[in-house]
Order: sequence, then structure tokens, then C-alpha cells
Amino acid sequence: MRVHAARIGQTVPSRASLYAHLRSSQAGYRRCLATHADTAHPRIDLAPRTPPYEKLVKKLEEVRKILGPARGLTLAEKILYSHLEKPEESLLSNTDNGKDIRGRANLKLKPDRVAMQDASAQMAILQFMSCGLPSTAVPASIHCDHMIVGERGADTDLPTSIAGNKEVFDFLESAAKKYGIEFWPPGAGIIHQSVLENYSAPGLMMLGTDSHTPNAGGLGAIAIGVGGADAVDALVDAPWELKAPKILGVELVGELGGWASPKDIILHLAGQLTVRGGTGYIIEYFGPGVQSLSCTGMATVCNMGAEVGATTSLFPFSPAHIPYLQATHRGPIAEAASKVAAAPMSQNLLRADPEAAYDKVIRIDLSTLEPHINGPFTPDLSTPISKFKQVVEEKGWPKTFGAGLIGSCTNSSYQDMTKAEEIVKQAAAVGLKPKADFIITPGSEQIRATLERDETLSTFSNAGGTVLANACGPCIGMWNRTDAPPKGESNAILTSYNRNFPGRNDGNRSTMNFLASPELITAMTYSGSTTFNPATDSLDTPNGPFKFSPPKGSDLPSAGFAEGRPEFFATPGIPDPSVEIVVDPKSTRLALLDPFPPFPHSELNNLRVLYKVKGQCTTDTISAAGPWLKYKGHLPNISENTLIGAVNAQTGEVNVAYDVDGTKSGIPELAKRWRDKGQEWLVVAEHNYGEGSAREHAALQPRYLGGRIILAKSFARIHETNLKKQGIVPLTFANETDYDLFEACDEVSTRGLLDVLMSGGKGEVELIVKKGGEEKVVKTRHTLSEDQCGFILAGSALNLLARRAQEEREEVLREDVLTD
Repeated sequence: MRVHAARIGQTVPSRASLYAHLRSSQAGYRRCLATHADTAHPRIDLAPRTPPYEKLVKKLEEVRKILGPARGLTLAEKILYSHLEKPEESLLSNTDNGKDIRGRANLKLKPDRVAMQDASAQMAILQFMSCGLPSTAVPASIHCDHMIVGERGADTDLPTSIAGNKEVFDFLESAAKKYGIEFWPPGAGIIHQSVLENYSAPGLMMLGTDSHTPNAGGLGAIAIGVGGADAVDALVDAPWELKAPKILGVELVGELGGWASPKDIILHLAGQLTVRGGTGYIIEYFGPGVQSLSCTGMATVCNMGAEVGATTSLFPFSPAHIPYLQATHRGPIAEAASKVAAAPMSQNLLRADPEAAYDKVIRIDLSTLEPHINGPFTPDLSTPISKFKQVVEEKGWPKTFGAGLIGSCTNSSYQDMTKAEEIVKQAAAVGLKPKADFIITPGSEQIRATLERDETLSTFSNAGGTVLANACGPCIGMWNRTDAPPKGESNAILTSYNRNFPGRNDGNRSTMNFLASPELITAMTYSGSTTFNPATDSLDTPNGPFKFSPPKGSDLPSAGFAEGRPEFFATPGIPDPSVEIVVDPKSTRLALLDPFPPFPHSELNNLRVLYKVKGQCTTDTISAAGPWLKYKGHLPNISENTLIGAVNAQTGEVNVAYDVDGTKSGIPELAKRWRDKGQEWLVVAEHNYGEGSAREHAALQPRYLGGRIILAKSFARIHETNLKKQGIVPLTFANETDYDLFEACDEVSTRGLLDVLMSGGKGEVELIVKKGGEEKVVKTRHTLSEDQCGFILAGSALNLLARRAQEEREEVLREDVLTD
């Protein structure tokens, strides 16, 4: 890759002066109170934040004409189909004239908005810059939340992280100002909480460069996690393609009680579906139980739908949406959405038709739902609290835990925090102190400022809790764990996070992360024991046994939300072509992109198997986070971590690969060696390859190092799409037992692949494997659409978009010349 500087216009002033006082006392910060008024905030322009309801309703009417007025549509279908660029083309092609859309149609969609977090935004912006456009085609935002280390508390951690990542933050801010993207600086909040508070709205369609983007579905939006290249589609006004998902209906009846919380809905559902059970589906919640849930509680449920592989999750328009929108200065949006939700069903964008059919239905009785604890090492290992002690003893899991961590994008709302506060107050009243470290992460500056005003944070601090910055922190591995046990030593932590893969939080693959609700974790922190059940067990105090009461919390603050510190407000989304973007050619953090070479006019011949992966292979496995996040904008440097978490299926070793001559090395080292001598390669893997995050680096890095094919038993949805966008061909075994045929360094060629690509996805691909002088034929399956074939032929989706943008610019110039 060639790296060089880009300079356009004038330099952006540094924000350093705005952060200089961050080490000062929390009490000194300026605060302003929000109110429940229906009027918009004078600082906020609601126009780009309001879904285009009139346009969407008209598009829905068009869809009904195409499919027939008797066709019942689910809520997800209504919102998706009303965002189609050309409804007739998408709905009637390859669908038996519209009778069989789900799982077959390729939907070409025009999203309303894009949201990006700082780690993934770097590559998304670098790709967007390559297209040469003056501004984004849709409203967009960047949220600096992934690169802030959690250790001692916000006052110390935030300034240190800002100083350490200044180059990246300056790059993102300058690009945001140049292209008209709203920029939320480090400390402003976690992307998904900030999106819920500012951008999500009923009926909206949004793409986000993070797998937990579906958090916005708690407010009735279709919000889908994607890689940066997918985000660029929307940013340049190209249609974004999605295989029409099937719809899984989850009927909620009854009402939560006792210690059960919205978190337990999704923890329970994950246990039923497993990490692959939602793949290819949108999860749509319905039923009378929906009415009893808060807006932020619904967001928690949708957030963790990513853990079962779902495309997204969403709730219908609910009475709880109105006060939440009003409290977050979006009263006019609440009013507009209410009118749409009250419209006749033929024009009702925000509710499912009564006759709508789901592909599957799961019924959950909230009245009987128990609190659950999920894990370790996978978010779908679900255990009711009443049985957890028994399972801990049977499995030999640690009976003590070192830290209870609450917050993250999943559970950092005002309601979550006030529930935990009630537990802490109960314990303080009888003289109890936490026996495990107690760590708190507010989800946004708005939440933090409100909790400070309402003395919730002081309650936590007085109990010995550590309040971290408004950022992801320990949830994604940005955690300098002060009580860290030796690497390899088995230990436990409890978190209210969403994901608990080995090594994810503290870098120790032996740390067992158990997922639960914030209130359950807070109570258990006072016991320090994984076998403690606050619903039934008591703790000893000087005055006798004490038992916690289930907390209630508050959905919204009675005094309104406090805005917090003005230096954390977003920049306006107004493009400024005079702004200069600088990438230092000597930087180790940022590198401009060179295009990948196009697909050859031939089959792929003489590939070699770089690695045969055994078992789970997540995006963390393929492209680790934690300390590697600092290289997210520098493809050569971050490629040094490619597949370093993968287990060698032949030897059981981690990140140990063998060359043809038996030379032993790390996987990235071998990949580079092969690439440099022109040897392209493939990886062979098992089920759900690429599960986890939307991390497109897990596709970019193999492509940069010479990868051409990933052959797996199955793929996670986002990652399969990311591979195609970067020019890598994802194939699955037609017969899964053929996985056993492959060994590292096997020579492999394709047969039929070029024809499939040239015909827009028609046909089959076979792999010819040379073993011991013999050739074996392995049949495969693919999901390549016509557009995706174009990406691979061009070398990447970005190559294709850049070419189209150049053609459009040339056409404009020709028209100008003719006009003159």
C-alpha cells in the first residue's frame, strides 16, 4: 500500500483547549436542564433528524399496489419496502411475481441516515474520500467512543485517551466538517445511546458501522449494522443491497415483575435461538407485553439481537416512545409519528397489518420470565438465576468474581442506572460495601450529567464504585484492568454488556464474562459470589440477615435530562469545502487507500490453503480489538493481527501456521510471505465464520494480505457481505463433511467461478483440490447477487463506486461544456 498526504483547504483548529480542563472537579461543569416540552431544542435542527414520513407513506402505497391490497405486511417489511429505490424491480425479480420475497429478493434500499463509530469510521471515511464527492448524500454522524481506555475513572482516562489518539480524532473531525457529517467528540457518549437520544425515530431506516446498531430498533427504526464499505453506498447515494430477510415474530405477553428486566427477554431468547438462530431474519416484537416496556428497555432487547445473528430487531410504535422523544427535544417527531401510527392500516407505516404472517413465532410470557445469566465465552449459553448456582458447581466455574461492570451501549440508560442506584442505597442503609470491584459506564454525556445532577453518581462513588468515561471501554477490550489476574488464570467477571467472547474484555482468554442485567450484577457485587441469588438469598450484616428488594428505577428523569458540557455537543452537519484533511505519510495510525486489483479474466488457479480453522472464528478472532484499535485507519499495520486468534484445526495451536516446506510462523507472517511472492490463498473454516461485530477489517485484512476465498460451513451475515465488498469470494460447503478433506497448504483451483461472476451470480462453483497427485472435486454454494459479482470483478465495491463517481463527474463536465 502506498501512503501519502491529502491536503485540501485550510487547517481545522485543535479541540485541545476544549479538553484542557477535563481533570478538574466534576462539580464545576456547566449543566443545563432539559424539559418535557414538545418544542425542539433551539440548537438542534430537527429537519435532517425527522424521517420523511410523507414520502415513505407514498412509497408504501406503491408497494401495496405492486403486491396487492390483500397482502399483509409485517412492520419490518413496511419500513424496508418503503425505502426501496425501485419497489417493482426489487419485489418482483426472482420472487415468483412477488409471492416469495423473503429470503429470495435482493432489496435495493435507500437508507435515511448513516452512523459511524470512531474505530470503523476511519476506514469508512478513507473509502468515501476515494470517491471524490464534496459531501455525503444522506445525514451522517461520527461518534468517538471506541478508542477511550477505561481504568481509573473519567477524569483521568478521558484526557489520556484524547492525547493518545489526537491524530485520529483530528482526522475524523476535519473530515466530518469538510463533508457535512455531525461529529460527536470523545466523551460525548457511546454511539448507540447517542443515536437513540438524537437520531432514531419510528419508521427511520439507518445503517451503522457497528453490529449493535439495531439498538435504535427500540424506538421503532430499522437500523442495520454494516461494514464501512456498505456505509459508503449510502453516503454516495448508491442503493444498498440486502437479501430480503425472513421475519421472526416474538410475541410478548404479560408484564415483567420482580427481578426480571428487559435484558432478560433477550438473554432468554438468545438461549433459545443460539448465536446462529437469527441469521437471515429480522426479529419483530409484538403483543400486549410490548406496552409495558420502556423505550430504553426495548433498545436493550434490540441491541443484543446481534448476538443471535439477526439482521436487525425492532418494536412497533409504542406509547413509551412519545415521552422519550419529548424528553430528548424531539416533540415534533413524536407528533408526526403519532399521526402516522393512527392512520388507516393501508397507510400505517408504524404497525404491522393484522393479517401479517411471520416465518416463525416465539411466545414469551413476561409474567413468568426469570432473570438470566448468560455465558461464559458465548452470549447464548443461557441459565435462569434459579439454576445458576447449580450450574456453577457442576461446571466448576469460579464461585467468586473480581468485578461487576454495568453500563455499555446495551444497558446505560437512566432507567438502568437508577435501578442500580436503588440497590446501592439499600446496601448502604445496612452498612454493606461491594466485595468485587464495581465499575460504571454512563452511556452518554446527557446520561452522565443527569446522573450527576440527581446524585446517582455520588451514590456509586460513595459505595466505592469507579465511574468511567462515556465510552465503550471494557466492553470492547479497552480496559486496563487494575485487578487483572495472570494471563491464563481462570477467573470471572459479571457485566451488563452484550458480548463475552474469550479475551474480549481484558485480553485474558481465561476470564469468564457472565452477562446479566445491571441491577442483578449490582446486587451480586455485594456478595462477590457467582452463586448468590438476590431474589432468594440474604447477606450477613451486623444487624442480621439482609435481603435486597427488587428495584423499580425511573424510565425518565422527573426534572428532565441535563445537557451536560457544551464541548461535547456535536458539530453541525454542514459541509465546508475549505477544511483541510491531512494524513501524514509517516503516520502509523492512518494511511490512504490504494485500490485492490480487479479479478483476473480467468479462474483462480493454484491457490493454497493458508489455514484451516477449528471451531469458533469471530471477527475478534480475525481482527482483534483492544490495543489494535489504534491501527484501524492503517491497513498495513492492523493486518499484523490477522487471524491471530484462530485455532489450527490440524495441530490445535493458536496463530501457528506452517509453510509448504514445514517452516513455522504466525499466520500474518505467512500470509505476507505468500503475498509478496504472488501466492494467493484461501481459508477453510467451520460454522458462523465472522460472527460478532461489523468489523470490516476482518475482510479488508485478508484481502490486503492476498486472500481470495473463504470457504466455510456457514457465515455470519454482516461478515459475508463485508467479504464480498472487499473482493473476497465467500463460499460454503455443499457437503459439510468435505471440510475434512482440506489441509493447510493444499493446492486449490476454482471451476465455474468466472462464469458465475460474469453471469451475475448464476451457476455453481467447484473447487479442485490437489492431494497426493490426485484431484478431488468439492462442490460449494454461494449467495452472490448481480451487484456483488460486480464488486468482485472490479476488485472491490469501492473500486466500482469510485469509477461510477468519476463517470458522473465527467458527465457533469461534458454538460457544462455543452452549456457554455
